[in-house]
Amino acid sequence: MTGRPESLFPLFGTLEGLDGVGPKTSKFFNALGVETPRDLLFLLPQSGIDRRPLASVRDGPVPSVVTVEVEVGNHLPARSRGRPYRVIVRDERQEFFLVFFHPRAEYLQRILPTGQRRLVSGRVETFDGVYQMAHPDHILTLADRDEMPLYEPVYPLAGGLTQKMIRRALASALERAPDLSEWIDPALKAKMGWPDWRAAIQSVHAPNTAADLAPTDPARQRLAYDELLAHQLTLAIARSSRRRSGGIATRGDGHLVARVLDALPYAPTGAQRRAIAEITDDMASDMRMNRLLQGDVGAGKTLVALAGLLTAVEAGGQGALMAPTEILARQHLASLSPMVEVAQVRMDLLTGRDKGRDRVRKLRDLAEGRTQILIGTHALFQNDVTFADLRLAVIDEQHRFGVAQRMALGEKGDRVDSLVMTATPIPRSLALAQYGDMDLSLLDEKPPGRKPIVTSLASTERLDEVVAHLAQALAEGRQAYWVCPLVEESETVNLTAAQSRFESLRAVLGDTVGLVHGQMSPLDKDAAMARFVAGETQVLVATTVIEVGVNVPNATIMVIERAESFGLAQLHQLRGRVGRGAGASTCLLLYDPPLGETAARRLKLMRDTEDGFRLSDEDLAMRGAGDVIGTAQSGLPRFRLADLERQAALMAIAQSDARKLLADDSDLESARGQAARILLWLMEQDRAIRLIRIG
Repeated sequence: MTGRPESLFPLFGTLEGLDGVGPKTSKFFNALGVETPRDLLFLLPQSGIDRRPLASVRDGPVPSVVTVEVEVGNHLPARSRGRPYRVIVRDERQEFFLVFFHPRAEYLQRILPTGQRRLVSGRVETFDGVYQMAHPDHILTLADRDEMPLYEPVYPLAGGLTQKMIRRALASALERAPDLSEWIDPALKAKMGWPDWRAAIQSVHAPNTAADLAPTDPARQRLAYDELLAHQLTLAIARSSRRRSGGIATRGDGHLVARVLDALPYAPTGAQRRAIAEITDDMASDMRMNRLLQGDVGAGKTLVALAGLLTAVEAGGQGALMAPTEILARQHLASLSPMVEVAQVRMDLLTGRDKGRDRVRKLRDLAEGRTQILIGTHALFQNDVTFADLRLAVIDEQHRFGVAQRMALGEKGDRVDSLVMTATPIPRSLALAQYGDMDLSLLDEKPPGRKPIVTSLASTERLDEVVAHLAQALAEGRQAYWVCPLVEESETVNLTAAQSRFESLRAVLGDTVGLVHGQMSPLDKDAAMARFVAGETQVLVATTVIEVGVNVPNATIMVIERAESFGLAQLHQLRGRVGRGAGASTCLLLYDPPLGETAARRLKLMRDTEDGFRLSDEDLAMRGAGDVIGTAQSGLPRFRLADLERQAALMAIAQSDARKLLADDSDLESARGQAARILLWLMEQDRAIRLIRIG
């Protein structure tokens, strides 16, 4: 199939062929993101209005929309400018007014003739015990009463659009909706009780009750699943075309990994052993590995990554580990060095700071294969960096690197395996939406010896008390982080907040207080961090630059000021900076009273659980998908039909279904495969279709 299938042509024409849509209305629709009849079919109603007739306005709650049959009485024109025009009407039990502002009197006389019966529907309110309906939505003769839907869907509006225009255009778009072959697995469709595609599209635009508008409605679920399946098929096709391009089998004999694991003071967790096995199996196969290692703060991802790097070395190749900042790269170097020494492997660090002869030596050692593991920042991408035989690229904190950077490091060798690590617990549905082309290894256990962190809440009114407690802890030789809030999106204001907190703490605690913030040069930032790591300063006042990866085992206290201004994921990341040593750790969330309901719920959740995955699911429910990852840099796809918060479970089904379909029918040639191609065209996933053709 070279181009869009003919059955879909009617859905991809212009809007102007639809009933009531001219060039002007077409522009209004464009403002809603609706450019074709297909887009209009995918514009789902947000809510609905119950217009089933009642005997009397007294039978419905007030105020609300009511539909009643009435006898029209006298017209009472406005007595003066700005006053309403009123028409007396009577239903079975109650006389009331229809109210109009700035009307044309002869028009009202024509549609509401005295003595005739009419069906009226609109919002009823009472003023001083008098019922009235202002500007009814519908006024119909009894012969035309079938024109009004008993339950009326309500659509989002833009520009000069009205509900009536949308419904009129939709009716003609629905007439064009073709019958399409079924792409959903028949067993799944039967189990879920989902309708056919065309029936589902008609059903979502003709709800009968509020339940028909819920994400659990079978027709809505089916359309959401179609969208998620198309998305996961696209990712699965990208994944299989990358795997088909082949990898290099990197088989280690396990002796270096065993040497390191035997020397550890504790046994690795079951989750760590499982992840190491998944990675070494992937590397040994002749397909390219593309794996996401997701683990909560302190779950032991570094050890798992090292096992992969050592496997590359065992097989006679090299490994690289890339971190987003120099502080983190140095920290990886420090934490891996003792283990790498046990394995007797050569490791080096390359950052933007390496200049001159030193840099030349490092590059030569790398190119000639003497350096077996290289740790670095994005300096690893530069053109003059060449590896003798790069087998595995490990990338830390994925969301800081785009896909393009991920691929650039992979180009440094021949069909390099890649392992991406993230400590940001993303709810499973979002992880699948964002990283669905990757295989997932999950570290969901804490290594032994990690003590729980006690989290408590305190109001800023108790600041003096907090500082006094802190002074006592410092006297016992402990260290603390004090995180200042991001006041606004302005660096200068944040700086002032951090600066003034630094000065006020220094006044009480003396020069044992250090400061690190985003405006510092990388050199000064590293120096301030180094003083804290060495214990020369005991309190580090910081903006959130310390969020990712910093490791100071002696720091056991974390104070987060204005904690209500942070998201759950960020609070959890910050809390993970403590609890890395033998001492008991505490995290204090300072808030400015009074707390709003959502903020209070967020801080209480932080106090009650240390499970990053539970927090991320709650965060998703509270803030929505875009905010959890930060849509700007997330690369998270935008869905029209699927609601990622409320239909999250469908995403995992779509992923396994898409992968199974491709495993059974890699070129989508079977009857269901051909239908799946139509789905990809319908959902505008042309990229996937191109890949299948090339494949």
